[in-house]
Amino acid sequence: MSYQPQTLFDLSNRVAVVTGGGTGIGLSIAQGLAASGAKVYITGRRLDVLKKTADSWNEQHSVGKIVPLQMDVTDKESITSGKKLIEEQEGKIHVLVNNAGQVGPTSPFLGDPSAPQLKDAETLGQALFDNETFGQWADLYRINTFSLFFVTTAFLGLLDKGSQDTPGYTSVVINVTSISGVIKVAQEHFAYNSAKAAASHLTKMLATEFALKKVKVRVNAIAPGVYASEMTHDYISPEQVDKVGKGLQPVPAARAGTGQEMAGTAIYLASLSGGYMNGQEIIIDGGYTSVNPSVV
Repeated sequence: MSYQPQTLFDLSNRVAVVTGGGTGIGLSIAQGLAASGAKVYITGRRLDVLKKTADSWNEQHSVGKIVPLQMDVTDKESITSGKKLIEEQEGKIHVLVNNAGQVGPTSPFLGDPSAPQLKDAETLGQALFDNETFGQWADLYRINTFSLFFVTTAFLGLLDKGSQDTPGYTSVVINVTSISGVIKVAQEHFAYNSAKAAASHLTKMLATEFALKKVKVRVNAIAPGVYASEMTHDYISPEQVDKVGKGLQPVPAARAGTGQEMAGTAIYLASLSGGYMNGQEIIIDGGYTSVNPSVV
């Protein structure tokens, strides 16, 4: 067995799907998988963004390939259409990255000690009650949690076929969750944090049920800390890190995570190197959860 990095992390002849792959964290992961040799379908609602991203990569790189695919992860018909197209083109996939997500409703006054909404329990409760709606919460859970279940189950058969390629290799689902799902402060958005916590637990349930049902598909999660994304306007200076993180204590690394760090973690999980990893959530946060109250 070779211990050369070129072998350990080689994704040649692998087919991957990355939802929300046109920008931010999803793009970093897609580029990392492609750079390791994979053919990567990036999905999203905005086809123009996906095409621009794919064209840019394919013009500049001879390794791997990025293919744009318009797909709405909150719509079963759209998911089915995306699956059908990939099934016709590839017959199987090896990696599914459920990355698509959004922030949802926020309550900024939670982070302002002088805010009038914090006057007393009645005032705080009413402010939170009035500031958000059932519809906003439902919309957020639809993309941040529900989509993981429906996209994964739709592509499960194709993932299982991908597991039959190479002895010792097992296809993998990688859910991009967040430290917001394990941190015990709301960070000014109860909905987002609870939806990410649900996504973390869903990851473990899927991994367990597939294993018990003898389905050869692993399910893991990556929980990023503060990383540049569309949600954070694609760049975070060291001075902005703690404003974005909204923790009780500063991020020990004193910087945001990099695209390379995100991609490297995904490559590990997707390659032969990570083949023994199943049902786990890898937290990459610069030490954030080590100094802030969390469930880990």
